[in-house]
Amino acid sequence: MKKFDKERLLLAVAGPVMALVAAILLTSVVLLASGRNPIEPYVLMGEQLAFSDVQVLIVNQASLYYIAALAVALGFRMNLFNIGVDGQYRLAAMVTAVVGAHVALPAFLQVPLLLLVAVLTGAFWAGIAGVLKVTRGVSEVVATIMLNSIATALILYLTQKDTWGVPQGNNMTTGEMHPSGWIPGIDLGPDVGEVYGLIFLAVLLGVLYWLVLNRTRFGFDLRASGQSPEAAAASGVDARRMTLMAMLISGGVAGLSGLPLLLGDAHTYSLSFPAGLGFTAIGIALLGRNHPGGIAFAALLWAFLDKASPALDYAVPEPYEKEIATIMQGLIVFAVVISYEVVRVWGLRRQQKRVGEELAAAAAAAAGKSDKGDKTEKEVAAR
Repeated sequence: MKKFDKERLLLAVAGPVMALVAAILLTSVVLLASGRNPIEPYVLMGEQLAFSDVQVLIVNQASLYYIAALAVALGFRMNLFNIGVDGQYRLAAMVTAVVGAHVALPAFLQVPLLLLVAVLTGAFWAGIAGVLKVTRGVSEVVATIMLNSIATALILYLTQKDTWGVPQGNNMTTGEMHPSGWIPGIDLGPDVGEVYGLIFLAVLLGVLYWLVLNRTRFGFDLRASGQSPEAAAASGVDARRMTLMAMLISGGVAGLSGLPLLLGDAHTYSLSFPAGLGFTAIGIALLGRNHPGGIAFAALLWAFLDKASPALDYAVPEPYEKEIATIMQGLIVFAVVISYEVVRVWGLRRQQKRVGEELAAAAAAAAGKSDKGDKTEKEVAAR
């Protein structure tokens, strides 16, 4: 059992490590090809970890990435590709900001209301793709990609002056939310900044994700339906219902992705609200192998590359391009696919070899018993 556990741990860690190492090596090759130092950019970005304010920025950004990646991973565990997390999160943030700006309740009611609005909005938008898949067989990839575009157009329409838009300078916002809906952060000092208060929500979601999928009947049915709908149906599980539930839950979690920023810092939704979060979350979920611990590491790594890369602008004597970090992120996603396939094949061969050795040992033991029985019969006959 110990040997099996060690091999299982090795297989779980080998893929991400190989992907990270491959991305660093390939990025270094790109730097060398452009005549630049292949080591200095990593040193410059690593030095940023010594600054407390950068650490806070990394943790805050990672909290958004983590929640969005959990939403993607929920779909992956069901063998669903929810590419629409970006649209679900932005639409949910916008609707939540509108509600927070027009409804004023005491904080103990306002905050749960805003959380519920975000969950329901994200679940509704993802549920459209879920209904199309289970009723008409429409691919969730196509449906969610189209819904991303529709969400963008809908947000632009709803933030016009004639609807809920409030102009602020050259930007269009939904107006400042009532302070009762703000969630204070953890103040680490005037020169450091605040850690988003909803970082604890990200931790809670990670724990619930692991418990539900690995310690409940619903989680087992969810995973079984994703791996083999026919086998799940034979055991009494409605695979179509589980597909719809998975999309609704994934969308609900996606709806919470923007709240750490919305309720902890921005307090309004504007056209400058970060986009592309959902697509980044796909790479993070892949790198983290859909495990809450692995996703946390991947989210911190991605946030580090985002927040430390501006240091490359100040390199002496010649600055580096910040796109180096983007190249590394892209290469990580590319390397993840290859490295996981290599690890999967290697693990399969190891498993086949181990089964073969066990069968050979069992056959040898059976042959030994047979020889011993024949010898005993001959001795009895001789007597």
